[in-house]
Amino acid sequence: MRPRKRLFIGLLSLVAVLVVVAAGLALWVPSGGLLNLHPLLPILLTVVVVTLTGLLIGGLLLLILTLLTGRDLFFSQTLRQIVVRYLFPAIIAFGRLLGIRRDTLQQSFIALNNQLIQAKKLRVPASRTLLLLPHCIQLFDCAIKITGDVDKCQRCGRCAVSELTGLAQARRIDIAVASGGTLARKIIVERRPQLIIAVACERDLTTGIRDAYPLPVIGVLNQRPNGPCINTRVVLAELEATLDEYLLCSPPSPDCVFPHENQ
Repeated sequence: MRPRKRLFIGLLSLVAVLVVVAAGLALWVPSGGLLNLHPLLPILLTVVVVTLTGLLIGGLLLLILTLLTGRDLFFSQTLRQIVVRYLFPAIIAFGRLLGIRRDTLQQSFIALNNQLIQAKKLRVPASRTLLLLPHCIQLFDCAIKITGDVDKCQRCGRCAVSELTGLAQARRIDIAVASGGTLARKIIVERRPQLIIAVACERDLTTGIRDAYPLPVIGVLNQRPNGPCINTRVVLAELEATLDEYLLCSPPSPDCVFPHENQ
């Protein structure tokens, strides 16, 4: 099931309504006491509350318009920063209070993040694109551990790693397997990609998207037919479609020119 961003937007809208109600109470309840302290204090409080409320509602409307139109409207990068850095933990906590599963909230956040990046119409050279995979994509009892070095894969075809390394070679993109957040951050610092396409579970994707910011990270949810963290899979067609959308060009197009070929 594809994650739905409208859940996250719906919770944001509900929070905005609550903020407006709280703002009205903040203006109404203490106004008498403030007037006794100084005649300008109620006016000052009104200006502050109305400004903050207006910014919140304006930002929410701009976010919704960006998602509806699929275009990079004003302040889209700032909107993504606010969503990734500040709103995500608040919405997760609020959603849990409403009884919504954490995985469902995380799926919605990943979908929202992906569309905000999609709205920027990024086109990245293949040499600056990193396909980042979880270690659980490899067969759990494989004697050859490829974490940190995918080239060790013997291409036996028993798991998805063989297809994924073949895809990376065909598209001439970088590929890496990480066993956790610490190694993933190390790989990103060393390889310095312009775009990361990450395959993982909801928890690892949301953590990775937030840790890697401001680098754009497209999250692709893995499949877990055997349960979490063991012999996971990924839909190859979904990865290929993502690469088609973000790479400057893809072999075997005659228009493809890669930086290392001109050096």
